[in-house]
Amino acid sequence: MPFNIPILLTWLRVALIPLVVGVFYLPEAWLSSPAKAVASTLIFIIAAVTDWFDGFLARRWNETSAFGAFLDPVADKLMVAGALLVLVEFSQVNAVIAFIIIGREIAISALREWMAQIGASKSVAVSSIGKIKTAAQMTAIPLLLYGVHYDSLLGVIAVREVGGLLMWVAAVLTVWSMFYYLRKAWPLIKEKAGRMI
Repeated sequence: MPFNIPILLTWLRVALIPLVVGVFYLPEAWLSSPAKAVASTLIFIIAAVTDWFDGFLARRWNETSAFGAFLDPVADKLMVAGALLVLVEFSQVNAVIAFIIIGREIAISALREWMAQIGASKSVAVSSIGKIKTAAQMTAIPLLLYGVHYDSLLGVIAVREVGGLLMWVAAVLTVWSMFYYLRKAWPLIKEKAGRMI
């Protein structure tokens, strides 16, 4: 297993995932409810920053690896899934939206894995729709984590309303991008299925 700073940052993100969730379950004597919301939000933001930074460094220093390419999206999906489960529990996100987002991630990950095995991974490369979806999602989640206890940020941003709207945008783009990837992969899926019959 290769070991370098980009992979170290990815492992750090993996280690932060339980903290995003677990901080809400600490005893009140250890951390108050407002502090839990702030702590979880900050931990998620730090984890999200490492997501951008490890990719940047890997490309800048030419330290990309097959293991890093595997671990990075796994860490991303675990981070989003963990945060969404917390938000569902605290009624910040509708369970249907969480299911759509998590289900799509599982389905597209499986599709990418299969496409990579047949040497056609470029057919399901990340699209601009997927990037916009990720941006909306990664903005919505910290706002809603903060909104577990607070109504607004700096008395200006209505975190629950803005976060909820962005999460709906992310959910719509999630479905849209899933169909985009499936449409791109469909000719190969039909070809392979035809050979198996």
